[in-house]
Formats: sequence, C-alpha cells, structure tokens
Amino acid sequence: MEYEAVIGLETHVQLRTRTKMWCGCANEYGAEANTNVCPVCLGLPGVLPVPNAEALRKTALTGMLLNCDVPSYAKWDRKNYFYPDNPKNYQLTQLDFPSTIEGFVDFEFGEGTERVRINRAHLEEDVGKSTHFADHSGVDFNRAGVPLLEIVTEPDLTGADMAYEYLNALKAILEYGGVSDCDMEKGQVRCDVNISVRPIGQTELGEKIEIKNMNSFSGVRRAAGYEIERQIGVLREGGTLVQETRRWDDAVGITESMRTKEDAHDYRYFPDPDLMPHTPSEEWLAEVRASVMELPLARKRRLMADFQLPASDAEVFVGDAALGDYFEVAANGAKNPKAVANWVMNNLQAKLVETGGSVADVKFEASAIGELVGLIEGGQINSKIAQDVFVKMFESGKSPAAIVEEKGLSQVSDSGELEAFCNEAIEANPGPAEDFRNGKETALNFLKGQVMKASRGKANPQMVGELLKNILGS
Repeated sequence: MEYEAVIGLETHVQLRTRTKMWCGCANEYGAEANTNVCPVCLGLPGVLPVPNAEALRKTALTGMLLNCDVPSYAKWDRKNYFYPDNPKNYQLTQLDFPSTIEGFVDFEFGEGTERVRINRAHLEEDVGKSTHFADHSGVDFNRAGVPLLEIVTEPDLTGADMAYEYLNALKAILEYGGVSDCDMEKGQVRCDVNISVRPIGQTELGEKIEIKNMNSFSGVRRAAGYEIERQIGVLREGGTLVQETRRWDDAVGITESMRTKEDAHDYRYFPDPDLMPHTPSEEWLAEVRASVMELPLARKRRLMADFQLPASDAEVFVGDAALGDYFEVAANGAKNPKAVANWVMNNLQAKLVETGGSVADVKFEASAIGELVGLIEGGQINSKIAQDVFVKMFESGKSPAAIVEEKGLSQVSDSGELEAFCNEAIEANPGPAEDFRNGKETALNFLKGQVMKASRGKANPQMVGELLKNILGS
C-alpha cells in the first residue's frame, strides 16, 4: 500500500519591537539573565498589563502580508498551565477570536508555485528560557512577555522539502515586512511540525504526531523526512500509530517519543479580565495597509519581466532588498540592464565586502553604474579601463564620465593610430606574427596584448584584433 504525508506547521515568531508585549521592559537578545524584567512580566500580584501598540500594528501588517482577514474584534485569553518558565502560571494568547484569520502563502516549489493556507496568525507572549545544568536548572525571564506571533497553517504540506520551502518563503515575507529579524540562533523563530500519514486516496487524516526541538529550517526538513518514513514503516509492518509528541535528535537523526497525547490538554482558557478586546478601526487598518510592500515572490517575477534578468540574478536582489533597490535605480532606462546587474552583483558587492560597508555607504549615485555601462557599450572605454574607473568611482564618488575626462582614459578607436600600434607590435615580435600566419590562432592574443600595453590599455580591443588580422594577411 502506498502512503502520503499530511503536514501542518506552527511557527512562532518574535516580533521586532523595542519593548515587550505588556510592559516597558526592553525586547533585546543577549542581556544578562533576569535584567530585562519588571513586576508585570514577572507576574507579581496587583500589576496590570498594557498592550504594545507596535506589536498590534505588526500583527495586522503580518496578516495583510499573508493575505489574511483582519477581524474587527479580537480578544485576549489566559491559557493556564504551570511550568517554571511561565512566571504568571498562565500565558496571554488568543483562543477563539485571533487577530488575523484565513490567509495563504504562495511560494515556488519544484517547477511551479504552491499555495499553503494559513488558518490564523494570532498574537501571544513568549515565556522565559530554561537552561539545564548537571545538577540544577535555571530560568531567564528576559524573554518572558516578548510579543510572539503564532502562524498556523492548514495541513496542506505534503513533504519535508515542501515544508522547508514554505518556511523560507515565510521568513522572507516577515523580513521584508520588517516584522521580525527571524534569527533562529536567537530563538526568534521556532517551529513545531504536525505530521500524519494515510493511504493515498483516503480523505481521513491519520494520527497526528507533533515534532519538537528543531533548531533550523534544514532541521525541520530532516526531522519531517525521518518521521514520515518512520510512520509509513510502522503501518507497513502492521503496527499502529498513536497521537503523541516526539523530540528530534539532530545529532543522531531520529525522533524520540516524549509523551503520548490522547486528548487535548485542558488549559482552562478564559477571557483575560484585565485586557479589553482589540477592535481596530477602519482608519487604523487603512494606515497599516499603507505599509504593505511588494512581496519577495512578486518582486522576483517583476525583476525578471521588467529587466530581463535570469532567475538567479533576481533572487540575489530579492534576498538583499537594499541591493535590489539600488539595482532598480541603476538600471532605470538602461539599454542593457543585465550588464548593470553584473556590475552591481559582482563589482559593487565585492567592494562592500572588502570595506565592510553597506549600500547606504556608497558615495556615487546608483545611476552612475548605468552610465558606466553606457560608456563601455558606446565604445568610449573598454572593459579593462572600466574596472579602473569603477575603483575610482567607489573611492571618490565622482561620475564615470568625469573620471574618464580627468584621467584621459578615453578609448583609442582611431584606425590610423591603432594601425601604428599594431605595426610596432608585429615588428617587435616577428616570431608570434609568423606563428599566426602559420595557423596558430592563439598567437594573435599575444600581439593584441602588446598593443594594449603600448596604448596603456586604451586601445579598442575589437578594432585591434581586426587590424592585426588584416596586416598579417588573414
């Protein structure tokens, strides 16, 4: 019997805000343990939470980026459970009236585009971080109360690779929107994977098994791939699967049972009595909607269509939004945008890496790269001179035309002057000249090099090659 996988993801994303969700404590990574805390995030008696307006805005923005509806009513609920990293013994979350619902993410997969439906993206708060030592454990509450967005998919994913590509697409969207930095090493993105398998053609879902402890998107892919094969193997051997939570051991490459989960936990949810429901106005939603930007996939397709770029080039500019913005200005009106892209991706990026700078530090206008390409294609300078001009542009911020004029770098295209250089090279190098006459094509390159050297790199290389052939009787 053949089986298929059904996968749903729950992705927890820390929002990029200056302060925590319900208090004024700093939302920052790496501070000394238990220094960014106060009575509110420690859950001390008598305190009252105050919602973070920026977190509410970024939640609504995320919903719009994920094509979700943003309801006019959302409420806060207490999810009650006792655990050392939960200082209040309840977590503020959204149960039945979340901030955003029913969206989707389109992303490239294989040779086409897939769509995964989003059930909800609801706002809650993070908990502290537990660290286990040899004979004791410690809890750092700096993370407790940090605004956390839980993005829940429908069970639309069908394999480990598809889950991996969805997560990368989701991360790109959230980074583009400025919603989160999505740094998994800092715990800003965590993902739980729900997997079941069923015979192909069956509509009923199999037993849902949750996988935890994935520290990277590639870890999610490895864990999902292993677990799918494990579940199929159990069924083919006549065994049964039970609903449970399993832990991924990345070092060994296996999942291990943590606990069975026959019934849902009774968290005894109830509306938080200290917080009013969130009821966004149309004016507020319109203001948030004005911040919605072009999504990565849409930008990639537009760059390919408008500038005739190959997919690999477009992906570079999508992956680095600032570099992509720079390229679009540089290529505006250019006859050869691909050549402009090459200069931005190769020369400009190399100089930025060399100097440790960013696009914002570039001294010359972006349009200067288009101008430089124009000088090459117009025959004013050759590609070798252009490399030198670019270095001077980067150092001084001057336009390429000004540098060419100041340094006298204009390409020599006068046939009489070039012919004189060619004759000199032939006379000084009779051996290579005779080799070319005898059919050794590579000898011509040596002679061209001598002409370029004599002209200090300013000779038009195409004209030099033609003149040498004519003089040598080819």
